[in-house]
Amino acid sequence: MVAVSVIVPVYNVERFVHETITSVLAQTFQDFELIIVDDQSPDRSIEICEQFHDPRIRIVRQKNRGLAGARNTGIRHAQGEYIALLDSDDLWMPEKLEKHIRHLETRPKVGISFSRSAFIDEDSNSLGTYQMPKLTDIDAPHLLCRNPIGNGSAPVIRREALEGIKFQHNLYGEVEDFYFDDQFRQSEDIECWIRIAIQTNWQIEGIPEPLTLYRVNSGSLSANMNKQLESWEKVIAKTRTYAPALLAKWESLARAYQFRYLARRAIRNKDGKASVQLVNRALASNWKILIYEPMRSLLTILAAYLMWLLPRSWYNNIENFALKLTGDSQRKAIAKSYNKLRAES
Repeated sequence: MVAVSVIVPVYNVERFVHETITSVLAQTFQDFELIIVDDQSPDRSIEICEQFHDPRIRIVRQKNRGLAGARNTGIRHAQGEYIALLDSDDLWMPEKLEKHIRHLETRPKVGISFSRSAFIDEDSNSLGTYQMPKLTDIDAPHLLCRNPIGNGSAPVIRREALEGIKFQHNLYGEVEDFYFDDQFRQSEDIECWIRIAIQTNWQIEGIPEPLTLYRVNSGSLSANMNKQLESWEKVIAKTRTYAPALLAKWESLARAYQFRYLARRAIRNKDGKASVQLVNRALASNWKILIYEPMRSLLTILAAYLMWLLPRSWYNNIENFALKLTGDSQRKAIAKSYNKLRAES
């Protein structure tokens, strides 16, 4: 029996996976097993994984099932009290597991502990900005509108929380346990978190430090935006089947936030026309995002229209200046919250 089962799905990541595995083995908390799930990767990714000789590493092979399916396979094989997820192109800071386990052990009602994340590029260089979500008092409406966990490499999950949403299905010729929904090839994270929030009493809570390094892969942004929206709509449709009252109250606002999120992705991909269309759809869905999150919403609208209207060089200069200011402000906020946490402990 180990404390933590770290699950790393692997598919077509030969450029990144060595660094990812190294970041796990460098953890200050060492009572873990590392389950690498080969999701029928077509490249050299698994060959690279096999070069590590550590008794805590297990490689599980399966026919391709996608990210949700690979995570489910890992969870079925896991022996740990806690489940830590890490996508095979992201990285962890060395104290990631140690701080999450401490958080979970001191907060027995918390089922999912997550961290803030720092953005890195394809060469693992810091982009200077962070995911800065709400960390406490997270309920189902907040998850529906704003995914605070942010990415699949941020959470460490109490095994009991996953058992609370487990269901059985025969998708591949035999009845198996499922935690994430294998029928989702995108948005599987938020679909799972919403079920935990609605169907269990476990709390979801974050810690202020950016312990996850989340890789921004610019090459896939444009191609995935329509699929992202389609998969999100499927999450809404599924949630409506068991929580219709929640959707009746929050669906239009949640859709507005989703359009705003996609607009920011379009901005990152330098697609001014798409970003303007998406911010307009956000406001048409529910203009109250201007009341609930005025600064973030107005900045997204401004960036979209400036990108659409200005010469690219002008816009790039404005964006670089704004990103520097944002990064400076975020670092100050992280330091302030971390100092507050240390004072309280």
